[in-house]
Amino acid sequence: MSTAEIAANVLTAICIVLAGRNNVHTWWTGIVGCAIFSWVFLEARLYADAGLQLFFIATGIVGWVHWTRRRNGNELPVRWTPPVRLAAMTAAALAVALVQAALLARYTDAAAPLADSMVFGLSVLAQFLLMGRRVENWILWIVVNTIAVPLFAHRELYLTATLYAFFWVNAIVSLRYWRKLAGPRDAVRDTLRF
Repeated sequence: MSTAEIAANVLTAICIVLAGRNNVHTWWTGIVGCAIFSWVFLEARLYADAGLQLFFIATGIVGWVHWTRRRNGNELPVRWTPPVRLAAMTAAALAVALVQAALLARYTDAAAPLADSMVFGLSVLAQFLLMGRRVENWILWIVVNTIAVPLFAHRELYLTATLYAFFWVNAIVSLRYWRKLAGPRDAVRDTLRF
């Protein structure tokens, strides 16, 4: 366990708790934590996760702006994603993950190309949903964390594996909280919108 891994874990833990509480400060804490994690994952030969941190930094900046920008005097509300849109986005994320896994397996010395790529692909989708304050982002984070905990433990990133186990619990709690913030889902209207 390195000083960098500890610092990245502390900052990212703060970021995730703030995200679950729908707090805008999630973004800057996440940007700093991800910058440090990119180095940690690169050292562990988890190349997809290292690249994912760069994506998180860029989307962290966009998310920060998106959450603070006012629309008709109001902040962006927590809301549901139409099921057809969510299904299409999930299929695209899985396709990207499979292609990336094949490329990593063929052209690098990646330690776990498929699991690493699944974490990558589903995290990208979850991040986009989080940026849009969509309830379903927490469902995807639960899946991501279910894959990430054993992946990081296998690479002897035990502190990070423990943090992602905490993220798993936080995602469940956050899902319940965001469901309340979003209110009831209008299933008929949601299926008609893409």
